[in-house]
Amino acid sequence: MNSNNQFTVNRKTPAYWRITFHNPPINLLDPDTIFELLTLTNQIETDPELKVVVFDSADPEFFIAHFDMARAGEKQKTPKESDLPPFIDFTTRLSRSSVVSIAEIRGRARGIGSEFALACDMRFASKEKAIFGQPEVAVGVIPGGGAIERLSRLAGRARALEITLSADDYDASTAERYGWINRAIPDAELDGFVENLAQRISAFDKQALSDAKRLINRTGIPKVSELLETREVFISGSVSQNTREKVVKAMARGFGQRGDFELHLGHHIGNIE
Repeated sequence: MNSNNQFTVNRKTPAYWRITFHNPPINLLDPDTIFELLTLTNQIETDPELKVVVFDSADPEFFIAHFDMARAGEKQKTPKESDLPPFIDFTTRLSRSSVVSIAEIRGRARGIGSEFALACDMRFASKEKAIFGQPEVAVGVIPGGGAIERLSRLAGRARALEITLSADDYDASTAERYGWINRAIPDAELDGFVENLAQRISAFDKQALSDAKRLINRTGIPKVSELLETREVFISGSVSQNTREKVVKAMARGFGQRGDFELHLGHHIGNIE
């Protein structure tokens, strides 16, 4: 087992890693997170024995809360140069990697946290403890990290519109019904289910796993050009006066801090005037 600042990597077997996110107080994703994810992606892509990775959280109330808006203006550092923006680089490489990625979700997965989970190949969530949301429209922007493209493919046009335009919270049972996640599983059974699935996949032939994923990807993942177009619209909205004012008001009420505002973000973010 080894640890970065925000991620602990448990190499359970040569073919199976479990990667746990821990960034107190509420698992906000920030520029350091993306740097570490890109570093991990380099390791995932180059390990000849690795077949499956599971991403989970050390905080049962927050899988990944959302992006840390207090650090939104920072220049993103990357472990190596890429033609793509860093988060799109990470999600695109994760989707295209021959290694199978699974998100095991307890707690809130909103905004870029939901987009992180959507970039994984499979998503399994605690029926009692997982909550999903794309709250961006409530503060005057759109989801800019892949939710629009991936939710449209997984949930269909009407439900992707509902999720995005409502900017509300969705429980795991609804997320399962919509196709946002693979399954909502009783919390007491979640760890065992994901562990058994990961171990099972890790026992299969690496080439067969890689070929199956590559061929399914022909219709299952968004084009990079789509992701870049959406990101440009997101950036344009994020610098608007309206959005800046709403984010300031939200932060004054507890956005980004542990407490009721974050626990019930879908409700509160809709009432920012």
